[in-house]
Amino acid sequence: MALSCKSLASILVILSLTGCTIVPGSHFEGIDSGEQTQNLEQDLEKVNIQIIDSLLINKQNQARIAAKPLSSTAGLNVNNYEYKLGVGDVLTIGVWDHPELTIPAAVQRTAEFDGFRVQKNGTITYAYAPNIPAAGKTVGEVRNELVKRLSRVIEDPQVDVKVVGFKSQKAYVTGEVKQPGVYPVTEIPLTLIDALSQAGGLTEEADWRTVTFTRGNTTEVIQLDNFYSHGDISQNRLLQNGDIVHVNRNDAQKVFVLGDVKRAGSVTLNRYGLNLAEALSDSGGLNENTADANGVFVLRKSNVEQTGIIANVYQLHAKNIAAMVLAEQFELQPHDIVYVTSAPLARWNRVISLLLPSVATVDNLNDINN
Repeated sequence: MALSCKSLASILVILSLTGCTIVPGSHFEGIDSGEQTQNLEQDLEKVNIQIIDSLLINKQNQARIAAKPLSSTAGLNVNNYEYKLGVGDVLTIGVWDHPELTIPAAVQRTAEFDGFRVQKNGTITYAYAPNIPAAGKTVGEVRNELVKRLSRVIEDPQVDVKVVGFKSQKAYVTGEVKQPGVYPVTEIPLTLIDALSQAGGLTEEADWRTVTFTRGNTTEVIQLDNFYSHGDISQNRLLQNGDIVHVNRNDAQKVFVLGDVKRAGSVTLNRYGLNLAEALSDSGGLNENTADANGVFVLRKSNVEQTGIIANVYQLHAKNIAAMVLAEQFELQPHDIVYVTSAPLARWNRVISLLLPSVATVDNLNDINN
């Protein structure tokens, strides 16, 4: 798992410190009250706090639409695909009206068994046509060479060449698919999406957002979700010999629900997303006797170098009758921290400030475990 129980425990330790500060007069050991207050105020200046309301939901929906990738067919052309033969491939060769040159079919033997195998030196040998180069050639090119050679002894030979054993080239599908394994590259184009389908599709534990694609010494991240959700064909690839498609686990696609809820812990995002209402429900909901319904926060790390903001903090007024409707529309992102406080209003700023280290901790622990 990318985030182990030990990692989650570390986050809970940080948050437990937050709980201590809710008690009036409490502070961290080794830090006097004045220094602690000054540090909290400095942190809060780098926090963007927003109320979860209809305006915020509309803004996020518009941003999501604007970020939708345009469908593209760039980089994938299967129309011109031609299979190139390799060492180990097996061919059948027939010459029309010349049965003496065609191996008769046998009941207990397969076409592959009786066929002509491309040898280590990359050639095949046929009657009247020894050592024909085949490796790296198309079936059509081998046929043309056979016609040329046989024309010396047969008038206008009609030659048929077929591949009956694709043995030279293969691609690999590994990780969280139902049938990981080795898949042959054949005369029918094999794309990355085709290979995932042949492997039975993704498992429940798979990261549906991205897969890694390795060719030679180069590895790239394929945005699989852009293909499935938005039809972005540019994320597909035409597979070649030795290509590796790896599907990672979904361990990193989690949010953490902590604080005054019935079951604190992590909740996994599935391929259909996860909203705030679902996350709270999966955690058993708020503790009715102690939780402050107006103290539901979502902490989301920001790129401080680019924005100057440590984190974005979103607050839900759950006492409002429309709160659950808004919670259903507020989509969470991986590594979000949902925190429910029992602190009074006057202490919320301090709670937020002390939660900020946990935002970075989630990402740092995730990086270490990966």
